[in-house]
Amino acid sequence: MKGGQCEGENSIQNLIDYAMFATFSSRHLVGIWYLFAVSLVGLDQATKYAIQVLMPFHASIEVTPFFNLVHVLNPGAAFSFLADAGGWQRYLFVGLGTAVSAFLAFALWRGVRSRIEMAAYIGIMGGALGNVIDRLRIGAVVDYLDFYWQGWHWPAFNLADIFVVGGAALLVLASVMERAEQRPVQLVEIKRRQNIEEKNKGAKS
Repeated sequence: MKGGQCEGENSIQNLIDYAMFATFSSRHLVGIWYLFAVSLVGLDQATKYAIQVLMPFHASIEVTPFFNLVHVLNPGAAFSFLADAGGWQRYLFVGLGTAVSAFLAFALWRGVRSRIEMAAYIGIMGGALGNVIDRLRIGAVVDYLDFYWQGWHWPAFNLADIFVVGGAALLVLASVMERAEQRPVQLVEIKRRQNIEEKNKGAKS
């Protein structure tokens, strides 16, 4: 049993090491990564279109005791941030979403060396552009996922928001894993310097 568990842990570690540190550059297949991002935009827009066609505005369908499908418009950012501003936020978020997507597309073209980081960029691009299209098309974002507990409702959100938040989470994961991988190397370097200092002290004495 222990042998099987060790093999499973080693397999997971090998997969993580491959995803993070195996020789890789996103530039080699950058067109494919752009296509993935466009596919996420298409999936997001298709779900929003279905909600708009099949559900009246402000309609709510109970799916479970903690989740409703709804049809609402959010002029703010993810999870209704700045939804009550005076309208200027539409142009702010269009500009931000476009600029962030352009920067990430350029980063993929230059070459990202972590597969996890690449997946994060694709998710953020797909989500950001999906919401940008909404703001350009109708001036607000279509939200339809409503999670709640008793009388408390989390602000409604959509698939594009999930892509953005998921991409951000992957960026954090990539950063943590990279630091964890670098720490043993740093410890070895510190030990090496200590040994050199001890040898120099011994030579002087």
